[in-house]
Amino acid sequence: MLSQDTKDLIKATAPVLAEQGSTIIRRFYQRLFEAHPDLRNLFNMTHQQRGQQQEALARAVYAYAANIEQPETLAAVLENIAHKHASLGVRPDQYPIVGEHLLGAIKDVLQEAASQDILDAWAQAYGQLADLLTGMERRLREESANHTGGWNDWRTFVVQEKNPESEVITSFVLAPADGGPLANFQPGQYISLAVQVPTLGLQQIRQYSLSDMPNGRTYRVSVKREAEPGQPPGQVSCLLHDHVQVGDELKVSPPYGNFHIDVEAHTPIVLISGGVGLTPMVSMLKTALQKPARQVVFVHGARNSRVHAMRDRLRQAEREHANFKVLVFYNEPLAEDVEGRDYDHPGLVDVKAIRDEILLPDADYYICGPIPFMRLQHDALENLGIPEGRIHYEVFGPDLFAE
Repeated sequence: MLSQDTKDLIKATAPVLAEQGSTIIRRFYQRLFEAHPDLRNLFNMTHQQRGQQQEALARAVYAYAANIEQPETLAAVLENIAHKHASLGVRPDQYPIVGEHLLGAIKDVLQEAASQDILDAWAQAYGQLADLLTGMERRLREESANHTGGWNDWRTFVVQEKNPESEVITSFVLAPADGGPLANFQPGQYISLAVQVPTLGLQQIRQYSLSDMPNGRTYRVSVKREAEPGQPPGQVSCLLHDHVQVGDELKVSPPYGNFHIDVEAHTPIVLISGGVGLTPMVSMLKTALQKPARQVVFVHGARNSRVHAMRDRLRQAEREHANFKVLVFYNEPLAEDVEGRDYDHPGLVDVKAIRDEILLPDADYYICGPIPFMRLQHDALENLGIPEGRIHYEVFGPDLFAE
């Protein structure tokens, strides 16, 4: 337990971290990679180039400082980080390394303002955080290994199928190379893929939602090619699209993640996705439709039909299941896109416009997509009177070791 004096010192430094956080974190990564270049294999170097990882860690450090009196308020955040770390293969012995260079970066940037008392307080606080996360990650790995068909760390899989879903999304069906059984997963969870990226000379790890329901034999992920104008291209997504073929091998982590539906529930679910955010929703949907009594509404936003993945299969499922409805928004429909056939509403996803179709008794609402999209939908649902406890969302993005 941290003493009150330690907590007071942490809280006192929070405004400084808010002001200097980005500079401290940039220095942290510089120190870390100079001393331990092998750790570059754990970090998304595209997010490093874009500065996303630095900003995310700066915000995380500030949030920890601001909540030091009530760390339980960060429980959900820590659980999410623990799942990501377990999926990435982060080891307990790497935490002291990160702590050493984080404290060193604070000292380098704040200089005389970083007194020994302040550094000692942060060392204690970081140690407490590391103990919490390593304990959570150990339990997750043990649970993973104890499942039928489960494993720890990495397992070799073979690409069985490679199927284009749209102009920008391709699905990969993966089977264990050893021919052994395969652990089931909670619909909505993800796996990590570890691949060598020749242009970087590094192994890079990315997390992708499982886009099919569990079957005990294969996993499917659906990957968007990340190639936005003016941004560094996604090293792993482009490699998977352009070079990985049927028969190739990939290293795969066990499934992790705390964004999933309750498969035992019978209450309605509303799935709201933007772009490639539909991938975990498809897994949730296919599983939920195995229970005929469960009502499902799937709201999806895309630019147009060329980038809208799995649209025909979703429409087919809508025709086959009376308790399932799809509502599609296109914000840049093409001349050939027909309202009422290819999409239901022009513009961005607007839950207020479809409130009569999504406000269902005792429903849970699941959101996945770009962070601005999820914030917008979350706030719109709250404005419609949906309780916070019934709104669930998934964030794939920069974290301490994650993307």
